[in-house]
Amino acid sequence: MYDPVDAAFAAAPREEFLPRDQRERASYDGPLDIGHGQTNSQPRTVAAMLRLLEVQPGDRVLDVGSGSGWATALLAHLTGPAGYVIGVEIKPDLVAFGAANLARVGPTWAYIVAARPGVLGLPDHAPFDRILVSAQARRLPEALVAQLGAGGRMVLPVDGTMLLVEQQEGEPRDVPRVTRHGSYRFVPLL
Repeated sequence: MYDPVDAAFAAAPREEFLPRDQRERASYDGPLDIGHGQTNSQPRTVAAMLRLLEVQPGDRVLDVGSGSGWATALLAHLTGPAGYVIGVEIKPDLVAFGAANLARVGPTWAYIVAARPGVLGLPDHAPFDRILVSAQARRLPEALVAQLGAGGRMVLPVDGTMLLVEQQEGEPRDVPRVTRHGSYRFVPLL
């Protein structure tokens, strides 16, 4: 049976998004150092997050903590050319690294921008259909919940637990549905 997440993994191999000294470890199912205190997440974890996110062709997606650009590229394969993905990263060297990786091997409907100081996400580009956060928050970030459109989904680790946040259509925007999906460790959301 066709699995869009497996197809995205095949289209955007992890090794293409790792520093040269880490590429031989691309098949390792664990986080890998990409410098600047950040990691390229464990493939099994990334796959679980993408399956929870349920990206659809044509979706507008925000990738918070884009790092190497790997998840950004995976998300772009899931949206297809009718959608788009914006990665946002706070570390300037990683913005350059991730953007270069995407330019070399990623789809043209995905790109990475530098985070604005003191601003979480990209509120000027909201609403988003999907938001993926690859860094651990201490509590559910209301600033990102506010960037979800009606029917939107956000997946993020909060205080060691993976959360799925669903913005129900027709419901008040301040009452999203939140479910828990296991324990995970991530670098902190800055």
